[in-house]
Amino acid sequence: QVQLVESGGGLVQAGGSLGLSCAASGRTQSMGWFRQAPGKEREFVSAITWSGRTYDADSVKGRFTISRDNAKNTIYLQMNNLKPKDTALYYCTTTSRAGRNIQAKEYAYWGQGTQVTVSS
Repeated sequence: QVQLVESGGGLVQAGGSLGLSCAASGRTQSMGWFRQAPGKEREFVSAITWSGRTYDADSVKGRFTISRDNAKNTIYLQMNNLKPKDTALYYCTTTSRAGRNIQAKEYAYWGQGTQVTVSS
């Protein structure tokens, strides 16, 4: 069982920046972020493997950057040039699978979620 604790998030105006972090209770293979807006399905945002390879959704490329500190079992999501459509509950997740994991069903453990709200 892996515990995930997210922090960060909040309210920001469009064009602003926010940072999220997620600490895992143990070593993980791939970690990532998904988000879910009200009335919508959970969608992939970004993922990073143990070796540092990253994958991003087209909607966030060039604006969001995922990174990780393996010594701290922690990942980060730096979000720049935020847009109102980025408003959602952001979930941290992890899987023991290597490679490109961009579907929710590929992940085993989930955090509680942290709210990001972008005002226009």
